[in-house]
Amino acid sequence: MYDTARRVALVKQRVRENTRRRQRCEAISLSAACILLCAALMQTAGTVVTPGQTAAWGVFGAMLLREDAGGYVLVAVVSFAAAVVITALCFRLRSKENRRKDGTHKPNQHEKEEKSQ
Repeated sequence: MYDTARRVALVKQRVRENTRRRQRCEAISLSAACILLCAALMQTAGTVVTPGQTAAWGVFGAMLLREDAGGYVLVAVVSFAAAVVITALCFRLRSKENRRKDGTHKPNQHEKEEKSQ
């Protein structure tokens, strides 16, 4: 049998491992979502933008000088909007985790006794 201090230490270690595992899963899923969004935007850019000759060869910014550059602008606006939405969701998730952590992380009676000794 373990004593109370050892059991508390094991529980804290398990909580840290579970938190680390959950954060890793969230990071992987967000990375996958970003890759899928990038692929979707690249596909959209390929279908929206019509091929044509630019005014200056070899200069990427010269594409915006054409009359039909609306596709590039559309993709840029959609990309920016998607980034704003993802950032807002991440902020909301972080604040939700902080509120949950602050609300549930209250020391038990035996933890108070250990700190006072």
